[in-house]
Amino acid sequence: MRGAVPTGWLRIAAPIVVGVLGAFAWALYVEFGDAPRALPGPADVASEFVLRWGIIWDEMLITATNAAIGLAVGTVLAVILAGLSATWRPIDGMLAPLVAALAVIPIVAITPILNTMFGASSQFGRQAVATIAAFIPVFVNVLRGLRQTRPVHRDLLRASAATGGQTFRKLTLPTAVPYLMTGVRVAASLAVISALVAEYFGGPADGVGTSIATFAKSGRASLAWAYVGGGILIGLAFFLVTALIERIVTRHAPD
Repeated sequence: MRGAVPTGWLRIAAPIVVGVLGAFAWALYVEFGDAPRALPGPADVASEFVLRWGIIWDEMLITATNAAIGLAVGTVLAVILAGLSATWRPIDGMLAPLVAALAVIPIVAITPILNTMFGASSQFGRQAVATIAAFIPVFVNVLRGLRQTRPVHRDLLRASAATGGQTFRKLTLPTAVPYLMTGVRVAASLAVISALVAEYFGGPADGVGTSIATFAKSGRASLAWAYVGGGILIGLAFFLVTALIERIVTRHAPD
C-alpha cells in the first residue's frame, strides 16, 4: 500500500515516541504536579548520567557480568536437566518438586542469605541469585519443547531405522529450539533484575543496585535515578541481544 509506514521503522519509532512522551509527562509532573521531593526531573537525571558516565559505566559492567554469568550457567543447567527429565521419567519425578520450590523462592529473602554465606567480598552470591532466576523459565520452556514431538513423526523415523541420536538431532532438537530461545529471552530480563536486587541487598560495595541504594539513602535522588537508567540500559541490551539471537536461530532452523 502506497504511503504505508514500514513495519521495521514502526518497531523502532514507536518505543522512541513512547519514551519521549513519558519523559515529557514526567517533567510536567515534577514541575507542576504534586511530585515528591525524592523524584527529580528528567533533565537533572540526564545531567547526572552524563556527568558521572564513567563511574556508572564501571558499575554497569559489574552488574552485567553477574547477570550474564547467571544467565549462561542457568541456561546450561536448565538444558541438561530438561533433557534428562524428558528422557527418564524417574528423573522428571525427582526434579519436578525441586523446580517448583525454586520457582517460588522470593529473591529478596534468599539474597541476604547467599551474600552472607559467601562473604561480603564475593560476587558469587549475586551470580547464584541470577542463575536461579534464569534457570526456571529456560527449564520449563525447554522441557515443554522436548515433549512437543508428535508420536507419528517418531514412529516414522523409527520405521526408517533411525537411531536415537538421529531422532534427537533431526526431530526432537529442532522442535525444542524455538522454546529454548523463548526461555532464554525471558530469562535474560529476569537475570538482570535478580542481579540488581542481589546488589541492593548487600554483598560487595559495587554494582548498579548497590549504588542505587547508597545514593537513595544519602538523599542524592538524581544520581540514584541516573543509576536506575544504567540498570535499564543493561536490561535493554540483554533483551536486544537475546531477541537478535532468537531471530537468527529460528530463521535458520529447519522446518
